[in-house]
Amino acid sequence: MYQRLQIQTLTQWLFKDKVLVLIGARQVGKSTLLKAMLQQLPYPFLSLNGEESHIKKLFEEPTVEKLRQIVGDNKIVLIDEAQQIKNIGLCLKMLFDNLKDVQFIASGSSALEIADEIFEPLTGRHFVFHLYPLSVEEIYTKNGFLKFTENLNWHLVYGMYPDVLNNRNHAKKYLKSIANQYLYKDVLAWKDIRKPDLLNKLLQLLAHQIGCEVSLNELAMQLKVKSETVDNYIDLLEKSFVLFRLKSYATNERKEVTKMRKIYFYDLGIRNAIIDNFSPIELRNDVGALWENFVVMEIIKANEYAQKDFNYYFWRTLQQQEVDFIVQDEQQITAFEMKWGNKGKITKAFTNSYPNAKTELISPDNFFEKIVVKENTL
Repeated sequence: MYQRLQIQTLTQWLFKDKVLVLIGARQVGKSTLLKAMLQQLPYPFLSLNGEESHIKKLFEEPTVEKLRQIVGDNKIVLIDEAQQIKNIGLCLKMLFDNLKDVQFIASGSSALEIADEIFEPLTGRHFVFHLYPLSVEEIYTKNGFLKFTENLNWHLVYGMYPDVLNNRNHAKKYLKSIANQYLYKDVLAWKDIRKPDLLNKLLQLLAHQIGCEVSLNELAMQLKVKSETVDNYIDLLEKSFVLFRLKSYATNERKEVTKMRKIYFYDLGIRNAIIDNFSPIELRNDVGALWENFVVMEIIKANEYAQKDFNYYFWRTLQQQEVDFIVQDEQQITAFEMKWGNKGKITKAFTNSYPNAKTELISPDNFFEKIVVKENTL
């Protein structure tokens, strides 16, 4: 079993007068992480699965007394896939307001339903944490440079999902199962989408444009639908943790792009499963895009698990000068350029416009040192 870094963070926030909510895509290991954490703690706990019908019935027509009976003498209560339980947010609010000595933890894999069922009723009463597919540090630790180097090409093709790593000889089969049965299929059920073929075609188009600016109008023309429909579908895919959009960084609207968005996938194995391309790196023409997506995600994971609150962007001028990735906090911006080879540099157009910004060129040779071993997360 891999030691998930988010366990340390969650443990720090136990019994701090908040409901803890862990979100992330299906199959990234939320249940495994939470159960492992609870088994390490010296408190009696209750673990409930919100997808089981008899658990759902327990929370029907809740009263404070009924909820007290469910909790019993336990000091920690975990409700996995909590969004599957009707009115779970109101139930958690009642529990939180009336059982102050009990820590409640909820997990969920649908930001769509989590927002409706949990976040709104728990306003001011919860903290949210995100779990991603495994990170390089979680797999190899900070002393695993050589092992990581041996396996980097594999990860660019098959990604970082725990089940995939644990079954490398059947990685393709596991990835297709995750993609087809768990991820974007859920989107269809959540919003009763009547055109699943449209969603599949959109996903394939987006998968071919990772690390690129995406035009809603162009996608709409290719799919023969309205741009608003494309925007809504991408929003659903974001909220199901399949992919995300990166905004542009701009302080000069006359010279810099302000409205475009870049697309990245949370996991490259899922992306490659969508386009059914598991060719080795040596035979691919998209390795630069894969590497960029990989580094972006590892930076985001590292910052999340280090509890760093950063904003993320890309940068481009109207003259097509660009920077792959921008990380911003209240005091500093850092510009990243990702290169599969060792040659490259940050464009002078950026350094002239932002002379106080830090700059980093990330290649396979220095990735481990710059991103994994580095103590002060970027």
